Amino acid sequence: MSQQTARRGGAVWALVITSVAGFMAALDNLVVTTALPSIREDLGGGLDDLEWTVSAYTLTFAVLLMFGAALGDRFGRRRLFLVGLTVFTGASAAAAMAPGIDSLIAARAVQGVGAAIMMPLTLTLLTAAVPAAKRGMAFGIWGAVNGLAVASGPLIGGSLTEHVSWHWIFWLNVPLGIALLPLARLRLSESYGTGAPLDITGTVLASGGLFGVVYALIRGNIDGWSSAPVLTGLIGGGLLLAGFVWHGVRAKNPMLPMRLFRSRAFSAINTASLLMFVGMFGSIFLLSQFLQGVLGYSPTEAGLRMLPWTGMPMIVAPIAGYLSDRIGGRPVVTVGLALQAVGLGWFALVVSPEVSYAAQLPALIISGIGMGLYFAPSAALVMASVLPSEQGIASGANNALREVGGALGIAVLASVFSAQGGYESAQRFADGLSPALWVGAVVVGAGAVAAALLPGRHRVTGTPVAASDPAPALETVSY
Repeated sequence: MSQQTARRGGAVWALVITSVAGFMAALDNLVVTTALPSIREDLGGGLDDLEWTVSAYTLTFAVLLMFGAALGDRFGRRRLFLVGLTVFTGASAAAAMAPGIDSLIAARAVQGVGAAIMMPLTLTLLTAAVPAAKRGMAFGIWGAVNGLAVASGPLIGGSLTEHVSWHWIFWLNVPLGIALLPLARLRLSESYGTGAPLDITGTVLASGGLFGVVYALIRGNIDGWSSAPVLTGLIGGGLLLAGFVWHGVRAKNPMLPMRLFRSRAFSAINTASLLMFVGMFGSIFLLSQFLQGVLGYSPTEAGLRMLPWTGMPMIVAPIAGYLSDRIGGRPVVTVGLALQAVGLGWFALVVSPEVSYAAQLPALIISGIGMGLYFAPSAALVMASVLPSEQGIASGANNALREVGGALGIAVLASVFSAQGGYESAQRFADGLSPALWVGAVVVGAGAVAAALLPGRHRVTGTPVAASDPAPALETVSY
């Protein structure tokens, strides 16, 4: 076998391994949403427990994502990829066997730790294996597989829940992980990064601060907003996050250098991304339960009916990419976020215990088109907002903020829902869902305003990443 043939085979194996690993991590963001009613029926728990079932994963994923990439750079990317994959697979098995809601939440948190180590290393390992001239195609395939995970998450979760059991949304990861471990060990090459010091202080500050704030938002309507645990979470979490910002300003090698936010482009696109995920994740969390608990759809039927929203980016994203090349990313992202806000507002207007699917469909399609218009150009806008030497940090920061937005969105919108409605009856659920969706629409609309503040094409700092450029170390795609 020639050296060129061996190199080509190594690139193919790297693409398969990293794409499947990315699929697993991306799938677990939304796969649990359509299983929530069944989990609640089987394991018990209230709204706050269901929130943690989703947020425990997204929160640990978000907070540790950049730290996981740094660990790989320091101790070996293949080695840490194997560690992350092992943790993720083991935690998936623990979640499948969870005897109660508390143990399920704990397993989901550990899953997020594994994903945070594994996910950011998929593209650095892929970059090392694929020749520069072919990276564009390889990254496109990797991104498409991740997009498929997002689109199919609610449907896969619903189908497994209905036809087997909700436990299988977690068991699904186990054979995939076991198959990938020896392949990754044998087929991936080891590589190292710059060896920059690990920012343990920044990780502790961000983790503690976000946990405190999210905990307070989830428990606010249950314990009372003036109760000691809630006030402690809000005040303590806020102080820790302020410390994280101060650390990012003063430290020599912080996890997130605050100087990046001096760029108007970087600040605007990250603000838009954060607000987009606050509105989107919180809405999907509640709507998946509405479709089953109020309208009576089975888990599979609920997943299928959400496809016009979650699956639309697979169709719209290539068009959005073409448009952003022609007219720039700012108008495409701005219009996409505005359409997402309109879709959520439309749904808030029509929601009722008797609403037909035909009445829901326009809102789902508009939201899906908006999501597709946002996703394709947003990554390029992030990369173009900083200097080429900072693109790895910028991409990791953007993806971490997206995951944080998802956790905050579930907490905020569920808090609005529980203040105005509840699970007692179909009408009570609709009474809480409508104002929650209005809040989601307003938040995403604010994201559209932030996107509109992006500089024009000729004023953006830095240069877009060409297909021949090295891939940024932390570039991941999270939906």
